[in-house]
Amino acid sequence: MFWKLFKTTFMISALTFGGGYVIVPLMKKSFVNDLSWIDEEEMIDLVAIAQTSPGAIAINTSIAIGYRVLGVSGALVALVATFLPPMLILMGMFVVYDALKTNQFIMHLLSGMQIGVCAVMIDVVMSLMLGIKRQQSVTSWGIFSVSLVLATVFHVNLLIIILMMTSFGIVGHLIEKRIKHEHTH
Repeated sequence: MFWKLFKTTFMISALTFGGGYVIVPLMKKSFVNDLSWIDEEEMIDLVAIAQTSPGAIAINTSIAIGYRVLGVSGALVALVATFLPPMLILMGMFVVYDALKTNQFIMHLLSGMQIGVCAVMIDVVMSLMLGIKRQQSVTSWGIFSVSLVLATVFHVNLLIIILMMTSFGIVGHLIEKRIKHEHTH
């Protein structure tokens, strides 16, 4: 199982371009749909945990999945498998960077990749929003709405938004839980 975790995570990391959120749907396909190691709701929870942790979301999500599946050893395997491909590619790119930085073909290739990455990021946002919809939580929708306004209208630092909304989420969900408990008794 360690080898399968390493191989799967390594391949996802090696073949994914465009940043951390691009890797999330591929991890979902592999670990939820194909391998059935975790379910979709747990995947959303692990991504949320990875987002609130310092560091790259791709690495954080890999560590969370590895830990969930195989404990500390699994987290270490997933970390190495996720970190290794970009490190090797970057080392190779730095060797030929000067020759490539003015190449028109490379510039067009990167421009096309940016458009593809944008589409994948929209897919990730839609998947996460479906998770919020399934929760049917007023608190979750409130946090989403306030976060969106703070980020897009007021350009508040994302760390501040995450810290504020984490606090609001804890309080809001405790209140919702208490209200549900009172209605059942």
